Amino acid sequence: MIQTVFSTLFEVIVPLSIPVIVGALLGYFKKLDTKPLLTVTLYYLSPAIILDTLMKAHVSHNDIYKTLAFSLLNLLLLWAIANILGRILKFPASETAGLTLISAFTNSVNYGLPLVLLAFGQLGLEKASVYVICQMVIVNTIGVYFAARSHFSIKNAIKSVFSLPAIYAALLAFLLQSLNLSLPGGIAKGVSMIAGAYSPVVMVILGVQMVNVKIAKLEWKSEVSFWTGMAVRVLVSPFVALFCIYVLQINGILQSVLFILACMPVAVNALILAERFNASPKIVSKCILWTTCISFIVLPFLIVIIK
Repeated sequence: MIQTVFSTLFEVIVPLSIPVIVGALLGYFKKLDTKPLLTVTLYYLSPAIILDTLMKAHVSHNDIYKTLAFSLLNLLLLWAIANILGRILKFPASETAGLTLISAFTNSVNYGLPLVLLAFGQLGLEKASVYVICQMVIVNTIGVYFAARSHFSIKNAIKSVFSLPAIYAALLAFLLQSLNLSLPGGIAKGVSMIAGAYSPVVMVILGVQMVNVKIAKLEWKSEVSFWTGMAVRVLVSPFVALFCIYVLQINGILQSVLFILACMPVAVNALILAERFNASPKIVSKCILWTTCISFIVLPFLIVIIK
């Protein structure tokens, strides 16, 4: 098993770590501004990889239903665990909100898609794309609700979802596939070329973001919240994911992909929501950095186990 883990480490984690390290160096020495790159990713690369992948995908309706069911059940259980722990440990409302964001939302887009592509190939990426679309919708609706219930507006949540170009790319792909149509050859090649740039760019952004995460000193009570969040994301979430997979009777490569995506480190979007709605952003940012660092060691073991 150890030999397989090391093989996975060199075949999957090492290739991913190269652009992350480059991004970290650019962020540290050149103070690289990621805002233009994030705009390029959100409005250019993400729609391209979603459209390209889904147009080539062989994803059954059963896979779509199971992916959606897994996303919602996994989210519900992690939300319940975070809230129960928050009450038992008597966290303030802001820290409970931050703990919920840490527990429930993973970096399945920027980190997860490149990882799945390397670990499970094109078929794995096809399965992962459906999960990513589900996560985009969930983060921009339920995620906003978790971060700030008092500020939550269904109208604004729906508006934020439909401001994401990837949603329209997914809808276009599903429409064309349902009509047994395909993109013209030249357009399809252009979309594939853009999609190929997705992984190296988003991993560079992740490296810059890791360097830019501010590690502030936390008070004793906040340290308890931090370690609780770390425990849920690193130790508890894999067992929750396995439980969801067992209950929904998911198997095959879909099982492997959903499990790994559910075990990813804390999503960077969680920090955006935490800062916007004052849901303990210092704790969330610290968890993003450390869960990402730990993931480079833990994920090879999880990939070998689930395979």
